[in-house]
Amino acid sequence: MAKKSSASRGSLGTYDAKRDFKLTAEPAGKVESSKSGNIFMVQKHDATRLHWDLRLEVDGVLKSWAVTKGPSPDPDIKRLAVRTEDHPLAYATFEGTIPKAEYGGGTVMLWDRGHWAPIKGKKASDLEDGHLHFTLDGERMKGEWLLIRLKPRGNEKRENWLLRKLQDEFAEAGDGLVQHGLTSISTGRTMAEIASGKEVDNVAAKMKAKAPAKSANRGVRKKTAAKSGKPPEFRKPQLATLVDNVPASNGWMHEIKFDGYRAMVAIAGDKVTIFTRSGKDWTDKFAPLVDEFAALGLPPCLIDGEIVAYGPYGNPDFSALQSVLKRGHGSQTAEDALSFHAFDLLEVDGQDLADEPNIERKERLEALLAEAAPPLHVAEHVIGAGEKLLKTMCDAGQEGIISKKIDAKYRHARSKAWVKVKCTRRQEFVIVGYTKSSAKGRPFASLVMAQHEGDELVYRGRVGTGYTADDLEMLAGKMRRLERKTPTVEADKAQKRGVTWLTPRLVAEVGFAEFTADGNIRHGSFLGLREDKEAAEVKAERAVEAPAAEEEIVISNRDRVIFPESGQTKGELADYYAAIAPLMLPFAARRPVSLVRCPQGRGKKCFFQKHDSGSFGEHVHHVPIREKNGGTEDYLYLEDAPGILQCVQMGSIEFHGWDAPSTAVEAPDRMIFDLDPDEGLDFADVKSAAKDIHDQLADIGLTSFAMLSGGKGVHVIVPLDNPGADAGGHDWDTHKDFSRRFAEALSVAEPDRFTATMSKAKRKGKIFIDWLRNQRGATAVVPYSARAREGAPVAVPVSWGELKKLEAANVFTIGDAKRLTDRAASKGLAGWGFATQRLPDF
Repeated sequence: MAKKSSASRGSLGTYDAKRDFKLTAEPAGKVESSKSGNIFMVQKHDATRLHWDLRLEVDGVLKSWAVTKGPSPDPDIKRLAVRTEDHPLAYATFEGTIPKAEYGGGTVMLWDRGHWAPIKGKKASDLEDGHLHFTLDGERMKGEWLLIRLKPRGNEKRENWLLRKLQDEFAEAGDGLVQHGLTSISTGRTMAEIASGKEVDNVAAKMKAKAPAKSANRGVRKKTAAKSGKPPEFRKPQLATLVDNVPASNGWMHEIKFDGYRAMVAIAGDKVTIFTRSGKDWTDKFAPLVDEFAALGLPPCLIDGEIVAYGPYGNPDFSALQSVLKRGHGSQTAEDALSFHAFDLLEVDGQDLADEPNIERKERLEALLAEAAPPLHVAEHVIGAGEKLLKTMCDAGQEGIISKKIDAKYRHARSKAWVKVKCTRRQEFVIVGYTKSSAKGRPFASLVMAQHEGDELVYRGRVGTGYTADDLEMLAGKMRRLERKTPTVEADKAQKRGVTWLTPRLVAEVGFAEFTADGNIRHGSFLGLREDKEAAEVKAERAVEAPAAEEEIVISNRDRVIFPESGQTKGELADYYAAIAPLMLPFAARRPVSLVRCPQGRGKKCFFQKHDSGSFGEHVHHVPIREKNGGTEDYLYLEDAPGILQCVQMGSIEFHGWDAPSTAVEAPDRMIFDLDPDEGLDFADVKSAAKDIHDQLADIGLTSFAMLSGGKGVHVIVPLDNPGADAGGHDWDTHKDFSRRFAEALSVAEPDRFTATMSKAKRKGKIFIDWLRNQRGATAVVPYSARAREGAPVAVPVSWGELKKLEAANVFTIGDAKRLTDRAASKGLAGWGFATQRLPDF
């Protein structure tokens, strides 16, 4: 029973009066201030109703609000925040279980912490006037926020406020904060682990439960759980071929070409190494970025990206990067600090991803860096529309774009699977000499440039502009030690005149108008030294023709009506798959598939097919899989868009995939709960059930995603990292058993609402949680697959926020290819379907 004493200590009398401290582990009230006087924290609290308690330190207590559904980083989402009693400062570190009979009984997780401050010109006392504009420097919540008190309705006693994120660099669409923040920032435990009383492991126990140090620019992030292992070894990066125009078709994804230093970042928890493209260890040079990566607590992984600094117009600028590095990171300011743009993921948690499609690696990267914030970024991409992106970049004064073949593997060499299209001519040259200057105080007039042609250095002319005073001094010092008497390159008398020759070690980045007929630089301008590249690597880049469009798969009988109710044809179905293939491949490629084939249309005979008689074509592949009888059968799998289209040519409408890749069929990496409502239930019941399952999975530390089935249900999808039972992962029996017990636990908890039994008789008025798709050999429809149903609907990924607004599971059709492609680029769907996680104990 709650303590009845009305004794008040400062403003904590109400807090004390509601609690019996003999029964609850919560701290007793005491007015006191922290050292900084402005800490904040958020506690995830599963009491009568799940909510998030936001607490701001003001005048020696924690002003508190219960935020329904949790804080959202989306400025368009306003969250109800109910004002609660002030809490003592000691509550800032509380995590545990409040007895059910006590006030607020339930599980409490320390979900976020840091410092807060009123925005410039505002003050904490603005709360009394019903509004507060403030900033948060937390481990999860960052940037500008707004609290506004609502007018009371009638005799309403509770004090209702609205919490809203304001537009800034930390704003993003959707509910990523609560969807990805599933563990304690203090102990790394899930809600279920806290509720069960699981002890904190030794490593996590050493993490101090105090707020992070105050930062002048942004919040400090700490790893939320200890990550074991060592960072991966350096691997040579894939390089792009210079082409003269943007490759066409939806088979390509296009990214900004960043004007900086290429970097491979090897990470394992707080152990971080940053390599240049040639394998030099430059960790010390990029120390601020090292701290940012270490704060994320990532599993062992190898990330490919670009380190940049920004010029006066806000664009990545190589000269600005040179200046920052010259000054050293100790003197960096907020304006010139380094940023990292990640664009590929080669390894994660011991898994080599180099053979996975480009688009899948990018989606996994999005998921891995879901909690990253500036200065760490995931490079955005567009599918198709490369010419438009190039024009935008050129108009903005940027360098150009990189185009990547969507289904290509990662190759540690230069290839045409990655191509670059530049707005201006820029290349690297080896400095092989200099000419003296007659101007007083100027150490040289121009630099002599060369490039390798085969094994020889070839003269490319002189560059006499673009040097700042600092450049002149720096280059003079470096060149003095490299002077030599003999010419470094073959040159005629005019070219040799007045040249002091150098041993070829320095590499320069030069912008120029064009090469002359004899191969020399015309109107060259020095941009900076490339200390990340070896002179021996520098070769002439000559633009070649962009790669040809993908092989065209001939679709016969394009006018055949496949969907009689809506009149859509085989040709329209093929066009849909051609457009949507880049989005579908991460979930359909390299995975055994079963096809729903309807050669005469969905209104006639349709059948499942999982083996190939050899009639599909060269892009439809086979993987031998052991059967129950001990023999093996060849199952179908695909790798690219032509494979999808060859299946469509053979009358396929639907694609259903295994829960395991074709390269490791005994290591399931995806768990699916298909929510199948009984007749009479509406879609609102299904949506509510899906969200509840999502929340239950979150409580045991699993991130899940929602997909409209294209029929009448929703799939809740749980991606998993699973190296297989032999390497510390799990097998099919464990996979199936986990899903069964999870579904049965829900049906036992709410028997009037759920059933885990397929029996029609036991499903009346309930939602069947179909866990049977999680057994060896079972399949589920893959994201973006069309369905052989009336109206040509499509199975479509949706964010949890979006799901709430939808009225049916079949609202998208094969006529929505452009709409689906456009929405797939939204932040709410970034990294959809991928998460670095393993099955917990359950």
